[in-house]
Amino acid sequence: MVLRLEGLLFPSIADVTVLSVAVNDEAVHIEARSTVPGAVCPGCGIWSRRIHSSYLRFPADVPSGGRRVALCLRVRRFLCPVISCGRRTFAEQLTGLTRRYGRRTERLRSTLAAVGLALAGRGPVPAWRASPACP
Repeated sequence: MVLRLEGLLFPSIADVTVLSVAVNDEAVHIEARSTVPGAVCPGCGIWSRRIHSSYLRFPADVPSGGRRVALCLRVRRFLCPVISCGRRTFAEQLTGLTRRYGRRTERLRSTLAAVGLALAGRGPVPAWRASPACP
């Protein structure tokens, strides 16, 4: 049985390939990109394979093994094939990993939501309230 790095790092995401992983004392650096040949335009819903350009994205991810995870995603911009569409170009989204304008991965968002729900909106108790009341 062959264990692929993508299955270990991104178990619920099918269309991502890991290009490199580097581990040091403070962080795990992961470079990844999408393997899908195209994307759907969010303006008109038409599939496009015409690549306009690409750029790097650095969403925050959940820690792994007590180390910070520095995720570096190569994201492509596509040209919309519909001339009447209001969007000329659009960026691909990695389903299950990113969303538009998001600075966090979906895993980190759900983890933070679970912590917020468990605390029911309460933050940590201040030290002056945690001590027993004075007589």
